[in-house]
Amino acid sequence: MTASLAAGVVPIDTNFRAALERMRQRGRLQAYTAQADPYLEVAGIMKRLDGGPALLFTNVRGHDVPVLGNFLAAQENCEAAFGVDFATIRSFVGRALAGPIAPVSVTNAPVHERIVTTGIDIGRLFPVLHHTAADSGRFITAGVVVTRDLDTGVYNASYHRLQLGDGNHAAIQLDFGRHLRVAWERAKARGEALPIAICIGTDVALQYAAATMGSQLPETLDELAVAGGLSGRALEIVDAVTQPLHVPAHSEIVIEGRILPNQTVREGPFGEFVGYLSAVGDAPVVEITAVTHRARPIYHAINGYGRETVMLRKYVLEASLLKVLQAAVPIVVDAEMTAGGLHRFHAVVQVRKSSKQQDGFQRNAILAAFGALKDLDLVIVVDDDIDIRNPADVEYALATRMEASRDLITIPGARGHEYVRIGNAGIRTKLGIDATVPFEERERFARCQFSPVDVRPEDLSFDAEVLRVNLRED
Repeated sequence: MTASLAAGVVPIDTNFRAALERMRQRGRLQAYTAQADPYLEVAGIMKRLDGGPALLFTNVRGHDVPVLGNFLAAQENCEAAFGVDFATIRSFVGRALAGPIAPVSVTNAPVHERIVTTGIDIGRLFPVLHHTAADSGRFITAGVVVTRDLDTGVYNASYHRLQLGDGNHAAIQLDFGRHLRVAWERAKARGEALPIAICIGTDVALQYAAATMGSQLPETLDELAVAGGLSGRALEIVDAVTQPLHVPAHSEIVIEGRILPNQTVREGPFGEFVGYLSAVGDAPVVEITAVTHRARPIYHAINGYGRETVMLRKYVLEASLLKVLQAAVPIVVDAEMTAGGLHRFHAVVQVRKSSKQQDGFQRNAILAAFGALKDLDLVIVVDDDIDIRNPADVEYALATRMEASRDLITIPGARGHEYVRIGNAGIRTKLGIDATVPFEERERFARCQFSPVDVRPEDLSFDAEVLRVNLRED
């Protein structure tokens, strides 16, 4: 059941162009004006400047469509795009899961300013990148794939890479267990193609909804409505021109088509988010039936092995994790999906014990975390005096509060992510580390406290004469 706008919910304009304007105003969007080639060069520049401000490539060789890269590749970019801090972004994810808002149909759709239904050639229309020299071709990487399950009628939105084929065909990567693959397999069993729409440069709330995964977003939940709940206002949609689907009205580009039921082609390799090339395999074929776009569209591209790929899921995974942990283990205060763990495989959980009877709950939190997010392979639990967003402080907890003979918890033969090569097709041992202290020993582990003081910038100096006078020996 979807909800209307709840009392007290402040809506935010999460349209793609509105997000870019907020980023421009906050200095988190910069133009790259030299000519850049979509074959290897644009992706190479994106990787070189990864984690910095978003890049708008204004002079792309062979195309008059600019390319946006590194869009949500850093916390500062995400905060600028939404106009709020990261904690509020996480709260938006929480309200999306708790109160989805049904989309609303409109007639004025910028994405329908240009409509192409004949002579379709995606590679000619848009500067689709060839990311690394080892990739098998040009890949659409930032497309949110929207479909409506033929059996359930529920809308799904998710990220899937597409390798360009000839003009109006592409191969789509469908990982096992993902909702889109399930919907395609159901359509295939009926002998039917599955209608899809690939939305590029779409509403940021929908981008976040598409990145949500796990038990907090079941197959029965409409992700167009989840996007509305995240932004606090209904997502504006319009009918697709050739497929029986609704699409976001303010997208930059929408590629309409259908996943054929019984046709596959070889797909890959491609540089994936774990830093390795994906394996070559058979992938279903998408037949493209229409392309609609703004009069002057922006093409959004994501490097597979880049910060944006993992940052997209950081806040949605943290929000999902906290929802489970705080319901199951009340002493949990906060959680951080760490950068070194690609914001997916490692988590640091902060707990606050208020009595001796709460000792042990930190280990319950470790087990609950693994149950909440299957891809987690390492969970470290620390006390509330540890800054979980400071890797040095977390390592301090490991160095001074963890005893390996008793504080390591291993769960052999557990399911993780199949892309992690050290495992066996996704099976590996998960590790929990208890770096907390017993409640009654808090004082013994208390750190030294210095007096709080203010330091004025004018009291500090690099003046050579001041330093020389005070360093002289006479």
